[in-house]
Amino acid sequence: MLDKKATDVLILHVAKLTSVADYLVLGSAESDRQTRSIADHVDGILSQAGGGALSIEGKASSQWVLMDFGDVIVHVFRQDARHHYGLERLWADAKRVAIPGYESPPPLLTSKSVTRTRARAAKRA
Repeated sequence: MLDKKATDVLILHVAKLTSVADYLVLGSAESDRQTRSIADHVDGILSQAGGGALSIEGKASSQWVLMDFGDVIVHVFRQDARHHYGLERLWADAKRVAIPGYESPPPLLTSKSVTRTRARAAKRA
C-alpha cells in the first residue's frame, strides 16, 4: 500500500477478537483511481508471492475495496468512505501492529473511552 502512496495505513491484529481473520490491513486513498491502483498493486504483489486473493469486492466503485487473503483482510478506502465506516472504531480493542519505518495514524476512540462516553450519556438521559 505504501508503494502506491496510501495514507493512514494500519495493521490490526484481530485473531483474539474474531475467527474471520488474524489481521486487518487498512489504508486510505485520495481518489477512486488511487484506490484501484493500491488494490491492484497489493493483489499483484501477493499473487506473485503465491498468496492470491480468495475474493475481491468493491473494485467497480473503488470507494472501498475489500480483499480477502484468508488470514489477512485488506481494506482500501477512499478517505471519505473510511471516515464514514470507521473500522478503527469498530475494532478499537484490536492490537495495532507496527509497520517498520512508518508512523501509524493516531488511534481513534478506544473501546474504554467509548464505554465511558456512553456511560456519561446514559447518566445524562
